Parts: sequence; structure tokens; C-alpha cells
Amino acid sequence: MKRQLQTLVRKALLRVMPTQTIDLSRLDKVPDSLGWPLRRDGFDPGARIAETRAENPVHHLTNLLGMNVFLVTGIEEGRTVLQEPRAYSTDIRPYVGESGAADGDIGGLGFTDPPDHTRLRKLITPEFTMRRLARIRPTVTRIVEEQLDEIERLGASGDPVDLVPTFGFPIPFLVICELLGLPDHDREIFRKLGSARFDVTGGGPGTIGAISDSREFLKDATRRQRSEPGPGLIGQIIREHGDEISDYDLAGLADGVFNGGMETSASMLAMGSAVLLGDPKSWKRIRTDDESVDPIVEELLRYLSVVQVAFPRFAKEDVMVGDKQVRKGDVVLVSLPAVNRDPAFGDAPDSFDGERAPKSHLAFGHGIHRCVGAELARMELRMAFPALVRRFPEMQLASHDLGFRESSIVYGVETVPVLPGPAVR
Repeated sequence: MKRQLQTLVRKALLRVMPTQTIDLSRLDKVPDSLGWPLRRDGFDPGARIAETRAENPVHHLTNLLGMNVFLVTGIEEGRTVLQEPRAYSTDIRPYVGESGAADGDIGGLGFTDPPDHTRLRKLITPEFTMRRLARIRPTVTRIVEEQLDEIERLGASGDPVDLVPTFGFPIPFLVICELLGLPDHDREIFRKLGSARFDVTGGGPGTIGAISDSREFLKDATRRQRSEPGPGLIGQIIREHGDEISDYDLAGLADGVFNGGMETSASMLAMGSAVLLGDPKSWKRIRTDDESVDPIVEELLRYLSVVQVAFPRFAKEDVMVGDKQVRKGDVVLVSLPAVNRDPAFGDAPDSFDGERAPKSHLAFGHGIHRCVGAELARMELRMAFPALVRRFPEMQLASHDLGFRESSIVYGVETVPVLPGPAVR
């Protein structure tokens, strides 16, 4: 009843507030002035990013629908913005029209401010501690080995094998399905909702529509588990917290796990494999030196930065970012590939260096909105890459034409064709 009343009030406010003109969902195309930071040159950010950072790490990007938009490309400025929750909001609902603002199609941890964010994150954080995650290590091991078996089977013909559908996508997809406790009949639907939500080539309607579709799917899954909680994360939260959390909020948490744990890890596994195949020294080190795995994974996370932009920050008050005055209502975007290529990372930050000393990067974001599934992603990468290298030590790229995505919030490739070579067990 309380939620229904809140919805009615929001709808009434929208009807009587003619000044509410900002509706990002109606943008049928992302303007070049806003979208150019998402375009990359292979693994690297475009040259314009480095030029912009050298000129000023805080750049006035554009004016969109009356809002000034600033782009942050420096590591210290980026960290400062992301760790400050009081001056900024990440709640995008007021800017996506009546549906998003009133009906709650968009939400979850990423688009929620304290105190709701604090309450919800406390429910899910315990499920992503290293102690809890240790319980699913055998599941991850099994899934990885099954996918390596599939690569071995397909490679027996001597033809190239694509690592995207055999390695990059299925490992995090199956892990997330197991983690959420989704039954088999839901998984094909779930699979199709993956990359569409991160592709901005269709503008606001495509991206926001895909988000809404995935949220509706997860709300249905949540409702079904109310009476019969499943074995996964959704069922666990229902058993432990019951009526403390609504279907809407629980679906938002599940959507955040989906958002942060599937497409991002899939891109890291696919592109990371391609990077390692182009660096024989690191490929060999992973095979022979267990202690090299963690720093190489951290360097891959920094170098690739598959999440291209942190959740937009909407200024709640006037604030200085670097030497720029950001006014209340302005938007601040932090380019994660840009900040992770900052000269502060040492020599040749635009190059992958498997021996680079690890330094705190922002690939998972920072502050209260740092990816809650960061340790799960690290676990998958630390287990999958060594298993791939040790099963197929002579693997080679069959082509360097990987089909990089043109414009996507989560960067990735369409294909990684390889010749597996002899399998070693």
C-alpha cells in the first residue's frame, strides 16, 4: 500500500510540474558530443581521450537538454568524484520520463542514493565476501573445465574456435545463473538480455528499454521464489529477510548482480584472452608461476577497463572538480579507461605490462558504488585464465579481426578466433 501511494504521488507531481522537461529515454540517438568518449581504438581509448586529459583532466563535454556535462579523465579527480556521495546523486529516474520516475523501471544499487543504498547494500554485501564466495569455487571450477572440454572438442577438427561463445560468455553466465538460483527454463531468456542494455547505438529508448526488460524478468523470478525460495542468492535473501525487502528492491539487487557480473566478466575473459595471446611472456608466466596470476589479472583489469563510464553523478550542490566549477544539476561522467591510463600508473600506461607493479585502479569504480561483485569477477578471472593457458599452452590467435564494439558502455569484442593446439591434461 505504501509503495502504491508513493507511485500515485510521483505521478501526480509529474502531471503538475511542467518544468520537468529532461527525458533521456526520448533521445533516439546519442549525440557525438556526448558519445565520443565511448569509442575506442582496439583495446585503447581513442587518441582524443589522452589529448583531453593532457589539456585538462576535467573537461566540459557538452550541454545536453539544458544540463552541463563534464568528463573526468584524471585518476585523482576521478577518485575524488566517485568517493563523494554527499555532493552527488546517482538516481537517474527523474531524468528518464514518467515511466522511470514513477513506476521504478530503473533502480538497483547503482542508481540508488543513501539511505536506501546503504540499506540494500547491507543485504547483499555478505553474499560477496571471500568467505561466502569460497563456497562456489567448486562450481566455478566445474564450469570452467566443462567449457575447456568444449573448446577441446571443437578444436579437434583443426578449424578455428571462437572463445566468445565457448569461454568468455558461458563462464560468467552460468556462474551468475547458479549464484542467483535461476532454473534452466529461465536461462535462455536471461541470456538474450545481456549485451542489449549496454549498447548505446540505439540511443535512450534502446538502452532504457533493455534495462526495463531485464528488471521485469527478474521481478517475475523474484515473485515466483516468494513462495518457494530457490537455492541461490534470491532465495537466500528471501529466507533471511522476507518482508524486509520488496520484490522491486530484490529485483534491483539481482539486476545489479546481472549487470555487474555477467557482461563485464564476459568481456574481460574474451578480451583478456586476446591480450594474453598477444603477449607470450605473460602467457608463459601464468602457466608456470602461480604468483604471477593476481598481478597479471589486475593489469588486465586496469588496461582493458571494460566498463567505460562510472554511474553518472548528478550534482546536488555547487562543487569544484579540479579547476572546474560544477553547478547544482550538472552531470559528471568519469571515464574509467581514461583514468586507468593516467600517467600516474608509471611508464607506458597505454601498454599492457604483465610485470607492472599493481596500483589501485578504478576498473570496479570507487566509493559506495564500487562494484559489489568485484571479488567474484576477480575469482573467475584468476581461475579461468590459468586453466585456459595450462590446457592449451600452444593456443594461437587465428585472426586479429576481433570485431570490437562500436559504442557500448561495457566494451567488448564479437569474436576471438583461436587455434587451440594440443590439449594438455
